[in-house]
Amino acid sequence: MDHLDVFKTMPLRRLVMLAFFGLGSAMLAVVWGAWFFLGAGGHGTGAVVVVILVGGFWLAVDRLLAARAFDKNSLPSRPEYTNFDIYDHPKHLEELGGRDLKSLTFVVFDTETTGLRPSHGDEIISIAGVRIVGGEIKTGEAFSRLVNPGRDIPRASIRFHGITEDMVRGEAPIKDVLPEFRDFIGDVVLVAHNAAFDMKFLKLKERETGIVFDHLVLDSLLLSVFLEPESANHGLDAIAERLGVTVEGRHTALGDSLATAAVFLRMLSMLETRGVRTLGQAIQVSSRISHVRERQKQF
Repeated sequence: MDHLDVFKTMPLRRLVMLAFFGLGSAMLAVVWGAWFFLGAGGHGTGAVVVVILVGGFWLAVDRLLAARAFDKNSLPSRPEYTNFDIYDHPKHLEELGGRDLKSLTFVVFDTETTGLRPSHGDEIISIAGVRIVGGEIKTGEAFSRLVNPGRDIPRASIRFHGITEDMVRGEAPIKDVLPEFRDFIGDVVLVAHNAAFDMKFLKLKERETGIVFDHLVLDSLLLSVFLEPESANHGLDAIAERLGVTVEGRHTALGDSLATAAVFLRMLSMLETRGVRTLGQAIQVSSRISHVRERQKQF
């Protein structure tokens, strides 16, 4: 690793500390040099003032950076995934497609993972879900499990979800957790934000676990694009802010499930005003938006 690589991988707080150290040293050199060449006295007092000012400013900035490092709401959202077809379930669509959205039971779920590449060895380390029945989030019936991924958890990933290897060491592997999750969701409609990402992790485990997830799925990200096409940001935080939803426990599987559930409930009334009342209609517009977003990536 060369000197440039050292700086590229250095934490932001350490880089700022080095910058302030360099700035303080430069200012001290200027103060000392000025007094030396001018022959003025009291240069020691001037140096002390410089040290106090730079040190105080650094402490204030350091506290802000430390708070931001632990503020998960300030972290970026996952990249958008649209190249996985979550709408190819004609059997279930024929059965439930004509049902009014507000009459259905949903399970809103989320996963936390070791990374963003499910096809290249990344694994689920947490999975959670909450049920929506009759337009109400059943917080008392939530599912939430940590999962032992059987591999290391990169530090870059821990920064987002806060789940360390010590926390999952004694937990069950995914082959034991997914059957429990499948029992929890039953045969209802699934909802997730950026659903293709979470569904990809589940689908890749079907052969290993024998658990099949052939549910109908709605994606709050795609529904947001349909409802607010003029908005550039369709991350969960941005949507929640626009819809007046308070987000707690961000970047945890349960916290994100609850936030997505609240967002989704707000969307149901918005969809109705746009003429989307049935599950089949919601899937139809979602599928159309998914294909448009995928094509846009090619330009």
